[in-house]
Amino acid sequence: MKMRMLVVTLLLSAGVMAGFAQDDANKCTINSSISHEAVRAGNFKDAYEPWKAVMKDCPTLRYYTYTDGFKILKHFLGQTKKGTPEYKAYFDELMAAHDQLIQYVPEMSKTVKGLKSPASYLGTKAEDYVQFSPDMDLNVAYDMLKKSTDEEKAESSPNVLFFFVQMSGEKLKADNNHREQFIQDYLNASQWTDDAMNADDIKPNVKNALSAIKDNLVALFINSGAADCVSLQGIYGPKVEENKTNLEYLQKVIDVMKMIGCTEEEAYFQASYYSYQIQPTAEAAAGCAYMAYKKDDYDTTVKFFDEAINLEEDNLKKADFAYRAAAVLYQAKRFSQSRNYAQKAINFNPNYGEPYLLIATLYASSPKWSEEPVLNKCTYFLVIDKLQRAKALNPELATEANKLIGTYSAYTPAASDLFMLGYKTGDRITIGGWIGETTTIR
Repeated sequence: MKMRMLVVTLLLSAGVMAGFAQDDANKCTINSSISHEAVRAGNFKDAYEPWKAVMKDCPTLRYYTYTDGFKILKHFLGQTKKGTPEYKAYFDELMAAHDQLIQYVPEMSKTVKGLKSPASYLGTKAEDYVQFSPDMDLNVAYDMLKKSTDEEKAESSPNVLFFFVQMSGEKLKADNNHREQFIQDYLNASQWTDDAMNADDIKPNVKNALSAIKDNLVALFINSGAADCVSLQGIYGPKVEENKTNLEYLQKVIDVMKMIGCTEEEAYFQASYYSYQIQPTAEAAAGCAYMAYKKDDYDTTVKFFDEAINLEEDNLKKADFAYRAAAVLYQAKRFSQSRNYAQKAINFNPNYGEPYLLIATLYASSPKWSEEPVLNKCTYFLVIDKLQRAKALNPELATEANKLIGTYSAYTPAASDLFMLGYKTGDRITIGGWIGETTTIR
């Protein structure tokens, strides 16, 4: 009899417990609906208490529990004076809501499609921490952003990438020992932004946002104080020798110093040399060319620029290397060879104005080709042709080209002098010697 009563009692208890569980589930659903509808109506005050109940009793019921909660708490933060205990309480609640989402998102992902990774939500938490914290701890903000971006990389949101570099820059202001890490943080964020922009499935609005962020990242870097050659030499100079077999490190040094225009620093030369020894690349070969040039070894300079041209696949970069070789040969007064490399640059990039400017300078430096002085002056017609072509291709060269045109126009022959030799305006004349080009008499 006692056993029978015990069984009955257990069965009744089980029924009561099931009823309680059902009541709790119904209560969660009701509170969730009340809160969600209130948020949709902008009635955050009435949404607050039922939302808190859902967060406490059934935290994995709906994903929008969290997005609603963020809206509620940010509304209250916006209505509350910063620095007050009430503000601090709402802020702590906002951070706790982020933590709870990060905790439960792996479980919710089993039933809810489209959820992001915990690292992504950590980045969102960091954003809110930076924007709403009443007393922000820079290291806390940076650590969250770094952990998020290290895991998410190109999947990071544009805003998280911006805040990451911004907080890294703030750390640099507080501690100069953070300089190298700041540079690496910038490089990483910049690369991840490029990777995201180059994704096949990227939406136009996202690409535009990333493009704007990329510009902001560059501005942060330039304004950081880390972007000067003396500082970079101080950072990388002692470490290049230590890392002379570390190709990844050497390439990082080359990229940073080239980007800032520090291609005359010893660290850049050495990194290029060691990198070239390990794995010849166009940039490493160019670095070796600069190093040889600094030593006035023009033959070796041109040799390495040739190597850079051969290793490079991008025609615009090939053109730049060829133009630099032409400039070196001009300085060595090897005018014919210089013209050949300038023409190579034009062949690689037909819209490149600088090589025409250089060719004009070459011709003006060596105008004599005839025993007749008046004919030698016709070389300046050809010089002006090249200058006109340079500014037509690159309007930014117009000021310099026009100045030179004004200078060299004074050296062209008078029409009466040419008439005595059987030439008149409009005739074509071939400039002889190593130049070998035809121009029109004006």
